[in-house]
Amino acid sequence: MWRLSVPLLLGLLSMVSGHNASQDSPDELLLCRSCGFEVAASRDLRFVASALALAQRNDTVIGERRVPVQLFQNPQGLRFQVITFKKAAVHRHWPADEQFSWFPGHSWTVATCPRCHSHLGWSFQPNGWPQRVTDKEFEESEETFVALIIDRLLQENFAATLLMVPKSYRS
Repeated sequence: MWRLSVPLLLGLLSMVSGHNASQDSPDELLLCRSCGFEVAASRDLRFVASALALAQRNDTVIGERRVPVQLFQNPQGLRFQVITFKKAAVHRHWPADEQFSWFPGHSWTVATCPRCHSHLGWSFQPNGWPQRVTDKEFEESEETFVALIIDRLLQENFAATLLMVPKSYRS
């Protein structure tokens, strides 16, 4: 059984459905769970289906729209729930590798947080692309995407509810 935190799931569902819980900003952000770095925006969510997913779950908690979450397993037996984006603010560790790709026809490279270097997911590019493309080329291509591990992300609106004001600052 795979778990998904309720606040993150609700945040993801609101991102895809276009519903904004706070109504303050039209674009929801996902943050690195380790350091709070802004990693991805709702406008960049793009579902890329894979026949190699162990499971796919489409949740419809908010509205009619769904958030597709795919479950994958690596050769070491570790399982990851991922969502895909056309781009994300991650550091890519080149070169890309064609072996054990969860998306046939695509090479992958590890994607980490640019601030704290936590592993956040993987970047995918079509096989045969140069071993190292620039971030601009990567993000402007319709053929490239990023798969982010949902347990390594935190929805910005939920993160804001976790902040507390110290008693010494209260009037």
